[in-house]
Order: sequence, then C-alpha cells, then structure tokens
Amino acid sequence: MPIHINESSQQFHLTNGTISYIFNVMKNGELGHLYYGKAIRHQSDFSHFQNDHVPTPASCHREKEDPAFSLETMRQEYPGYGTTDFRDPALAIRRESGSSVHRFEYESFQITEGKERIPGMPATFAPAGEAANLAVVLVDRIAGLKLTLHYTIFEKLPVIARRTVIENIGSENVQLERVMSLSLDLNDRDYTMMHLSGTWSRERHLKERVLESGIQSVASARGASSHHHNPFLALRREETTETQGEAIGFHFIYSGNFLAQAEVDHYDTTRVMIGIHPFQFRWVLHPGETFQSPEAVMTYSDQGLNGLTQSVHDLFRNHLLSPNWRNQERPVLINNWEATYFDFDAEKITKIARQAKDLGIELFVLDDGWFGKRNDDTTSLGDWYVDKTKLPDGIDALSEAIRGEGLQFGLWFEPEMVSEESDLFENHPEWVVHDPDRPKSYGRNQWVLDYTRKEAVDYLYERMSSIIRSAKLRYIKWDMNRNITEAYSASLRKDQQGEFFHRYILGVYDLYERLTSEFPDVLFESCAGGGGRFDAGMLYYAPQAWTSDDTDAAERMKIQYGSSFVYPIYSMGSHVSDIPNHQTLRKTSLKTRGDVAFFGTFGYELDPNRMTEEEKEEVKIQIQQYKIWRALIRDGDFYRLRSPFTSNELIWMVAAKDQSAALAGWYKTLAVPNPKKDQVIRLAGLDPDASYSVEGRSRIYNGDELMRRGLDLSAEFNGANGKYAHRGGDFQSEVFYLKKI
Repeated sequence: MPIHINESSQQFHLTNGTISYIFNVMKNGELGHLYYGKAIRHQSDFSHFQNDHVPTPASCHREKEDPAFSLETMRQEYPGYGTTDFRDPALAIRRESGSSVHRFEYESFQITEGKERIPGMPATFAPAGEAANLAVVLVDRIAGLKLTLHYTIFEKLPVIARRTVIENIGSENVQLERVMSLSLDLNDRDYTMMHLSGTWSRERHLKERVLESGIQSVASARGASSHHHNPFLALRREETTETQGEAIGFHFIYSGNFLAQAEVDHYDTTRVMIGIHPFQFRWVLHPGETFQSPEAVMTYSDQGLNGLTQSVHDLFRNHLLSPNWRNQERPVLINNWEATYFDFDAEKITKIARQAKDLGIELFVLDDGWFGKRNDDTTSLGDWYVDKTKLPDGIDALSEAIRGEGLQFGLWFEPEMVSEESDLFENHPEWVVHDPDRPKSYGRNQWVLDYTRKEAVDYLYERMSSIIRSAKLRYIKWDMNRNITEAYSASLRKDQQGEFFHRYILGVYDLYERLTSEFPDVLFESCAGGGGRFDAGMLYYAPQAWTSDDTDAAERMKIQYGSSFVYPIYSMGSHVSDIPNHQTLRKTSLKTRGDVAFFGTFGYELDPNRMTEEEKEEVKIQIQQYKIWRALIRDGDFYRLRSPFTSNELIWMVAAKDQSAALAGWYKTLAVPNPKKDQVIRLAGLDPDASYSVEGRSRIYNGDELMRRGLDLSAEFNGANGKYAHRGGDFQSEVFYLKKI
C-alpha cells in the first residue's frame, strides 16, 4: 500500500517510492504538515519534522501553558481562520451568528483503492492498483460542519490529487466564503514562481518571479479560466533548469474563476493555495447539504522542469482524458474559417473539401455562419437551425456530400451565447445573464446564456444532440467568445447570487457530460476566442483545445512552448494558416508553418484551391509525415531544450518512451549576420547505447553523441556561402525524425 498510517503518533505517509507526502494530527487536534518531496523511507515516528517555535511577543497562542505552540508559526494541512494564524486561510465560513471563527479537529480516516470520478465535475480517475485514496475527516462541532480532505497518490507518478468536501451536520445554515482545493506549507521561500499569462492571441507566455514576502498570485474572475492567466503555478529552485533540479507544480482541474497564490510569511514559510476564487463566491450550505471543491493536483520533480512536465502529461493522458480518445489518432482537419469567414455556400464548401481530400486531409470542419441568419457576428447565436439561404438542402445534405468525398464532418457551435437579434432571445430574454436593475454590457455583439438554468441547458442539449445525430457529426468545435458581466441570475434566490459563477460552470460541465456520454465517438475541441479556456477541466470533456486564435508560426512558438508546461502537446490544436497571417500580417514559409504545427494536433486554416501546385505537393508531404509521426507525438515524452523567451532560437522534441524514435524541431526567429560556423542541437530522451538514423541523412548517429555533442544543423547562409547554404533569413526551421537502428 502506498499509504502508511502511524496509529500511535497519528501520522500519515503517502509514498510510492518516488515522492513522500507526510502530515500529522497536531496536539490541538488539527492537521500539521511535515514533509513533501522526494521519497524517504517510512519510519515509526516523524514528530521531529514539526518543530515548535517560540513566538515573538506579538504572536498569539491558544494554550496558556504552551506558548511555543502557535498556529502562526506552524506548517498546516488545511489552515482555518480566527485562532492565532493570520495568514490567508484555506477555508472561510460565516455562521448565522455572524462569527467566522472555526476549528476542525481530527476524527477519522479511510483508505480506498483506486480513484473514483467526481459526479458533475471533471477530475482524475484510476482503477484499483493504479492509485489509492486517503480521506481524512475533521469536525467542528460548534459550527456543525464536517470537513473531509481527500488525498490520492498514483502508483507510478509523482503526483498527489487533492480535494475538499464540506458537509453541514448542524441545524443552522452556514455560508462558505472561501474553499481552497489545496493548501501546502513549505519550509522556505527559496523558489522562483512560474506561471502562464498573456491575453488574446498571445496566451500562456511563460513568466517568472522570485518569491518575496507577501502574496504573489494569478487569478481570474471573468467566469472562465481566461486568456490572461492559467490555473497553474510552479515553484522551482534557483538552480533548477529544464533538465535538473527540484520543482513543484500545482494544477487546478477547473474552468471557472480561480485563485492560485504563494504567500511568504515573516519566517519565510511559503504557503501555496489553489482553488475557486473567493471574490464573488458565497455558498449557502443548508443542514444536510454537502459542498465539494474542484480537484487540484500537485506534481514533484527532482529531474528539472522537463520531468515536471512529463509527469503531468502522463497524468492527464492516462487519468484525465476520456479513455475513448486516450489512444485514438486525431484526424488531420481543415477548418474553413480563415478561408471563407461568413461568405460561403454549399458549392464553395464542397469544393474546399474535395481539394482537401486530395491533399490527404481526413476531417472537414464548417465553422461559424451556418445557422440562423448569420452573415456577421451581430446575429443568430442561439438559433441552432441551418441557414437555408446558404445551405438550401440543409446541414445533413452537406454532411452527406462531404462524407461522400471521403472526409469526416464537423461543426462549430457557440452554445453558451445568444445574440440580441435572435429568435432565442426574443422567446427567452430571461435566459440572458443580467442584472434586471441595470443595462446589459455588450461583448462581441453577444450576451451569455444563464447556465444556472436547467431549462436553458436542456434546450442546448436538445438542439446540439439533434444535429449531431442527423448530420452524423464526428467533431464539434465548442467556442466561447465572451466573459461574464452583470453576473446575476433571476433563477437563484438573493442569498444564492454568490453561487452564480460556480453554478454556471457546473451547467457547462453538465451539457458536456450529457453530450460526450451520448456521443463518445464525437471528438470535441474546446475553444474560447482561441485559448481563453484552455484548462484541465475542459480537457476532461474535450481532449484537445484550440490553443490560440493566433496561428502565426512565430507567435505560436511561444504560445505552444508555454502551454507545454502543463498540457500534453497532443491536446493543442495547431494548424497551418494562410499568409499574410490574419492576426499579425506576418509572412512565413509554408515549411516553417508546418514545422511548428507538427507539434500538436495538426490541421489547416486556409483555402487549398488558392494554393499553387507546388504548395499542394508540399502540403501532401506534410500530411504524410504527420500521419507517420502522430502516434509518437501523442504518446512520447516532450522535452523543451531551448526557450524562445530567452533565445532567438527554439528547440523542442518528443521521444518515444521506449527510446525507439524521436522527433525534434529547431527554429530561429530572426537571421543574424555572419552566424557561427558549428551549429548543433543537443537532444534528449534517447538511448545512449543505441544508434539512430535521421530521416534524409545517410549518416548513422550514436545516441550518446546526439545528447552530448549534438546533431549538426544544415549550413546557414552567411553572406558569402550562397552556393553551399541550405537555409537563411528570418523564421528558419528544421524538423528531424530519428529511428533507433
């Protein structure tokens, strides 16, 4: 068993030979934290890990006879408020008396094999033998609350999943004002905090800051995880690199408002928390009711940041993504949006599909504009009925025609939104999220549907499921282009308005759950104006996400590099689009666009009928290559070898877990005059004792030389060697496919 209990000392040790997580019941009955890090041998007593510290005269302590025991200086498991700890608590409640003081004391524990799914919310899962769960029960008798802390340790991963369950066992209502899914007190502050931040079209750029006294945080209060911050943070030691050193990652499996923070106190203890953002969160818990937090996971690595990445990639691939898609090859798709925007008819779409099939593409996706009277973005959202002026024979006939060409067929929906000019709004204005006493704000000419209303969710389920069945869809792009303003629902009582944001995202999950359960063979791709809701919660339902509306290859290098810290590259929608790029007006070669897009789920955003014959032949080769490589990209270990945030170059690669093959990408953003003569890239993840062939080269290379000396790049133009140079200029790229001999 990976969970050890020292009954006499009331200590809990979760370990799988890679990591150890140790906590105990302190002398006051609350839980104290003892250790988290690389695995250590189990022993009968870890009491010496928790050192009492005599507080200063300014500190408070509970026991008159024991001034050394102060929660202000103790490392805790799930800290509360009001009894000598002045740092941010993991839990905040308010009783009917107005009191917010609480104290949860240990009562019992239970160990179960495996890990069950959480009803109504995304979460990791595992059968018996692959994980074990420890549930620790604590009770506050005065407040009438039972608190259950869940810890799941996975057998073969340096990962612990955590969540919190609160039950009202008293006779009065209690208001929850803060419920963190995870809290961790670390010994020191000698870390650099890493997070992913940005905005529309430049999402998930890597940011770093050295921890200082006080609170450092990232958050979203937009109703979605957002373009601006991702529900993730990591702490790395100063000496940690991609390949060596310690790091801890914190990941939130949730798609709504979140807070992730690191608080450094006056003794340099670091407290990390992640959970639902307490701003605008108030949840009324009636007697007998239970509230369950979303899940958070912690990952540990002593093998650098690549080790951290590979662990969470394996966790998400094997214990979060739908088993139906875990080992499925994703089809190479073409999306018509940048080819036609709203200006299309059945003939134009069929012509694109026919040419796409000739190129080797497997799936055609019809984007925005097929429904209602949708000729621009001012109308028809919510009216999910085909526009007969564009498609007079209907969507079913178009699907049949495209499937007749040998392609699968998919559609774009934006089911969480409604246009002011729409039949749905005319019939159900009350379904719009709004404050009835105030004017509604506009965003992208649309409003948000109130997913706290079951009738609204039921309507969308009926419309979408009907179209999926009749049109025999194999793919849905689920978009969400607007954040929530005037957050209010007339369907909720006035004392429930603080529940709105969480109930909204539970409504989104409910619709996803119903559709994915009924149509398990339909591939869902989440989208939110590009990457505005690319999070682990979405991955549970939609195994891939549109990484960003920015398809420019030079910008995608940073976006995909940052995203790779958390998300498997096979979950990233990465397409080749037309030039000049629609977001940056930049021109890059078809080769470079393809070389960047290979490291994700591959596709195209263009009209192949406008391509030259030479370009079509190049696209055919790209698709043929990707089909050979995509199982490796799906299942292999991803390595970041050079960062575009600190260098003019980017190097990344994916290596098969059995070291039988690898795919490496090298990119140079801007040309430099008279570049250095010897240019090599040092690879990783290979068998040092094996030999490898490199596609397109006659030489055989040894694994150790490729990782220690490196692989030579082709000759670069230096101003005088034009006869011999194979590459030059801005936005260069090379991709290397290696196979073990």
